[in-house]
Amino acid sequence: MPRLVIADDHAVVRKGLRLILADADELHVAGEAASADELLTILHTRPVDAVILDVVLGDRDGIEVLKHIRALFPRMPVLMISMHAEDVFAMRALRAGASGYIEKSAPPELLLEAVRRVAAGGKYVSPAMAERLTANVSDRGTSLPHERLSDREFEIFRLLGGGKSVTEIAHALNLSVKTVSSHRTRIVAKTGLETNADIVEYVTSNRLR
Repeated sequence: MPRLVIADDHAVVRKGLRLILADADELHVAGEAASADELLTILHTRPVDAVILDVVLGDRDGIEVLKHIRALFPRMPVLMISMHAEDVFAMRALRAGASGYIEKSAPPELLLEAVRRVAAGGKYVSPAMAERLTANVSDRGTSLPHERLSDREFEIFRLLGGGKSVTEIAHALNLSVKTVSSHRTRIVAKTGLETNADIVEYVTSNRLR
């Protein structure tokens, strides 16, 4: 029986996922985590077969948490789940080592299918995402500006788009102001969005927050 950990900072989401997973007798929820620290403590102290991980976990970027898990537990299957449309985060999650990605708005039967597949060691993406992945391989020249960013640049890009200053971002991510400013310079070069107002408008219109 696969032992699962649900990592989401919203208690109501964790409860909802538990209720859905209760319909599958072969799946067992071995723990819940509301933060990255809680999740890592569970992984270090209990037997776990798979993780259901939110793309945003409290004040931590879920993609960075995923990378940390992959470094510590290379064989741990991780299903990323998010309120954001899959075209925003799925590609990044899969590149970072996720075994699958599913939206929180997906029907319960699809969530169960995704969890079962990932817990069994397989991969899960929606049919629409599978088509997008194929198209992305065959045509690299049509990516959107934000898709050109590295994961760290994208994280800072979203924070800038939320109205955060360079200093505030440096404090939130435990980085120096100089480092964040350097990332911002690269963001401008890659996206062509020169002002913070341009970035806020882009992030808002493309529903990246």
